[in-house]
Amino acid sequence: MRGKPVPAKAILVLCIASFLAGSLFTSRNWVRPSAGHQVNDIPVKVEKLSKVTHDCERKRKLAEKSTSEDIIGEVTKTHQAIKSLDKTISTLEMELAAARTRQSAGELSLGRVSNNTLEKAFVVIGINTAFSSKKRRDSLRETWMPKGAKLKKLEKEKGIVIRFVIGHSVTPGGVLDRAIDAENAKYQDFFRLGHIEGYHELSTKTRLYFSTAVTMWDAEYYVKVDDDVHLNLGMLVSRLSLHRSKPRTYIGCMKSGPVLSQKEVKYHEPEFWKFGEEGNKYFRHATGQIYAISKDLAAYISINSPILHRYANEDVSLGAWFIGLEVQHVDDRALCCGTPPDCEWKRQAGNVCAASFDWSCSGICRSVERMKDVHNSCGEGDGAVWNTEL
Repeated sequence: MRGKPVPAKAILVLCIASFLAGSLFTSRNWVRPSAGHQVNDIPVKVEKLSKVTHDCERKRKLAEKSTSEDIIGEVTKTHQAIKSLDKTISTLEMELAAARTRQSAGELSLGRVSNNTLEKAFVVIGINTAFSSKKRRDSLRETWMPKGAKLKKLEKEKGIVIRFVIGHSVTPGGVLDRAIDAENAKYQDFFRLGHIEGYHELSTKTRLYFSTAVTMWDAEYYVKVDDDVHLNLGMLVSRLSLHRSKPRTYIGCMKSGPVLSQKEVKYHEPEFWKFGEEGNKYFRHATGQIYAISKDLAAYISINSPILHRYANEDVSLGAWFIGLEVQHVDDRALCCGTPPDCEWKRQAGNVCAASFDWSCSGICRSVERMKDVHNSCGEGDGAVWNTEL
């Protein structure tokens, strides 16, 4: 059936009504998010941001820790390399000193600059003695110093060389020199130097002892001790072995006594003015009764022997030679115990002394008569040195 045509106005009204109905429907189903809803999302976003920040911080700290550990590792390696280089330099200095000294004496042919032919030792102990001190020497041979076959065995098995150190008289080949030659023929325990013996030549004697000994023995340490001092050899080498890894070591009982300007006193210092105002003290140095130096320092003395200044007192001279160098001063009080009861009490307490003497006498007072008593009271026992591990 065909109906009547719809009027244009009706069509227009229908279109407007449909548009309004569509707009009403859309506004109810597509609601824009409210402000409250946006606020509720903020804590979630903050939490996510915090996690990211924390993760970044953790990674940064791990990176810093890794970098710090790498730096410490590199520093350690560098320190070890420097120590190794120090030891190498010390060895080369010793070899150079030996070569120069031998060459100057006409004993070294061209090209022989190595110390491979030197006798190896742990320590060379030079006992400072004089022509008039035979009874003192005998008192040592009867107590702490081995003699004969035992002395040789000590050198071979333990690397401990012991010699009485002495020069020559003002009349070469005279009665004094012949007496020493006869004594040495009997005991084979002397080390002769080329200087003229005398109390005022002790600094020269000390310099010659170290510079010559380093050309004869390839030792780790060189010790100088007076012939009126009691030693416990086992304890001495044990104390020295504590410092084997250290270069340029100067070991003894360190002191700093007054500089004596008065001419009438025993230890008068003619060059007192070099040490500043009257009443000043010397720089720190090892007391003269006993001290030890490592072989690199002995080599240094040998190399520079001609220009090393000698003061009136030999212990001051030795300290002066090292004062401007990178030297490790080791103050070891086991090297300067008193005589009984001091060293006896220490031995009973388990602290055996390496060396004993009387400060008032700069050695053991009346050492010839008392050395045996000191040895009986303070000695470590005859087997101690043979049981010492080096």
